[in-house]
Amino acid sequence: MVFYSQLNTLDQTLPFQAKRQADKLALITPKGGLTYGQFDKRTDQAARGLLSLGLGQRTRVAYLGQECGQYFELIFACAKSQHVIVPINWRLTVDEVTHILVDSSAAVLVVDKAQEELVERIRPQLSELRHIFWLNDDENECRYDDWIELFPGENTGMEADENDPVIQLYTSGTTGLPKGVVLAHRSFFQVRNALHREGFDWIDWKEDDVAFIGIPGFHIGGLWWSTQAFNAGVTCVSIPIFNSQLAVQLIEQLKITTMCVVPAMIQMMVSEKDLSEKTFASLRKVVYGGSPIAEILLQKGIDMMQADFAQIYGLTETGNTAVCLPPYAHKDGAKRLKAAGRPYPGFKLKVINIDGIELPPGEIGEVCIYTPSRMLEYWNLPDATAETLVDDWIYTGDAGYLDEAGFLFICDRLKDTIIVAGENVYPAEIENVLCKCPGVKEAAVVGIPDDRWGEAILACLVFELGSGIGFREVVEFLKGRIADFKIPTRFEQKDEIPRNASGKILRRVLREEYWVGRERMVN
Repeated sequence: MVFYSQLNTLDQTLPFQAKRQADKLALITPKGGLTYGQFDKRTDQAARGLLSLGLGQRTRVAYLGQECGQYFELIFACAKSQHVIVPINWRLTVDEVTHILVDSSAAVLVVDKAQEELVERIRPQLSELRHIFWLNDDENECRYDDWIELFPGENTGMEADENDPVIQLYTSGTTGLPKGVVLAHRSFFQVRNALHREGFDWIDWKEDDVAFIGIPGFHIGGLWWSTQAFNAGVTCVSIPIFNSQLAVQLIEQLKITTMCVVPAMIQMMVSEKDLSEKTFASLRKVVYGGSPIAEILLQKGIDMMQADFAQIYGLTETGNTAVCLPPYAHKDGAKRLKAAGRPYPGFKLKVINIDGIELPPGEIGEVCIYTPSRMLEYWNLPDATAETLVDDWIYTGDAGYLDEAGFLFICDRLKDTIIVAGENVYPAEIENVLCKCPGVKEAAVVGIPDDRWGEAILACLVFELGSGIGFREVVEFLKGRIADFKIPTRFEQKDEIPRNASGKILRRVLREEYWVGRERMVN
């Protein structure tokens, strides 16, 4: 198993690999390949470019665009210059992107040409933004590629501490406003260290691995996976947006050996036409997570891909994975396949009741995780930080239980999150917009089973008398006000929304009929 004890911060990764194997391919994208030597030099140039702006340490540098080589460069350039990168989901709406840029006080924005209209629209609101550099724009004088060429490809000489912030990822909250999760360098090394100490191969790397990045980099899963691959010195394959047809072609053509994907991606890949024995022949390990997986899909994936499967569970707040269902546990029978997994060595789990008392195995309560990869804080939200990070434990808001062997089983989500193809969707955010729609009196949003995407979004609506509005008009109203993947795909008209004595929506009542016959209320 590949492990380099010299690496403990992201600023060390590329200089180390470039010295060791300068000519090895580090990254393959549709636009070509980048060796470790080239990768290290370009990140040095970008780091020196950032320092030349004189913005001070820990300044936020935002990235808005699809996956490309420049995005990965920016991650390591920020690490080398002691700035903090803020990746933004390009699928978000104008209001959501604006909130993130304003909340983070980003002083630099690297942005794709495709987002030009959005950026120009919100520019007047971004008082802290000082510099914009463009990708894929031959007309603009502030081109990222031209800019970094102005600077020498020499190391900055700056050294980070493992507890220094390096990445700020935004995760939606039940209030509808995304919160900035601040992660330190250590978040990207602790799982690796824990597995190495015990000699476990749950998630391992070999010198000749070729790793496919399925999960987008604005998610902790995609970001964590890519950094693990670069830390191990293997070759990464990245595409701008997941396409199952292209993915299976690349697996066969480039002999991809390992990948990290969400269950919906597995579903799409194994459903592609013209698959053969050669398609997945090179795969040795599939790491999956982001949402629960249906047993029938998991078994189909194992049968067709003929690789070891490892499930990961965690949150952005835990620095991604804190719990793993190792390959060996996938062979322990159907019951074990329903588990999220067990904590890594040195990581801990507990399940508590409403009074904070730890529960024995088999009893359902809130899942809490102790992990050395945990976040530093929610950016500028001390109260929210104190609610989630308690005595170094992350309170997940997920309901679950532990079995006698310490395996975690997730039963429901206390915070009402809906997971659509690995994307977290929060009902309150959608309800807030629905209630602004003319003719809508009340709205309640819940997740219901969907065989392809894991869950679908159901909106239960109470219309104003005589409004004459229908579901089609509601969908049209939502377009542009929330991201497309957050728009409900199912609707029901109700006479009233069930609520408790405090006026809170009884989501379980709305969901129950759809989950009849299922052992857990996540899919």
